[in-house]
Amino acid sequence: IQWGEDFGNDDEDILFKESDQPMFVHRYPEEIKGFYFKVDEKRPELSLSLDLFVPEGYGELIGGGQRVDDYDTLIENIKKENLNMDDFQWYLDLRKYGSVPHSGFGIGFERMVSWFSGIDHVREGIPFPRTLNRVYP
Repeated sequence: IQWGEDFGNDDEDILFKESDQPMFVHRYPEEIKGFYFKVDEKRPELSLSLDLFVPEGYGELIGGGQRVDDYDTLIENIKKENLNMDDFQWYLDLRKYGSVPHSGFGIGFERMVSWFSGIDHVREGIPFPRTLNRVYP
């Protein structure tokens, strides 16, 4: 893996060749993370982000990081990514009228269930899977 690239499945496998324990990877390159991640003030090429990877091929279980709480910085980041400002107006409004430093994360619940129970594939841990022919539970 080269600087500025994100992890792929092969990279995740390499992480766990020497370990069978979950591991955190943090401070990803700023350029590969979302516009809403805050950058490290001491090293602005890094984002204040993290992922928790778990072994046995289950991959990323948790992704998160500190969010941009400054309105003007958020606008700059959206413009830098060439995103449509109107699509994010609701998000901008959250910051425009005041925000505090905060962080967030997401857990892949079905992936966690699969890992905890030793299920071979994450789709077997989904209670109401959707397929091309089935879009409703």
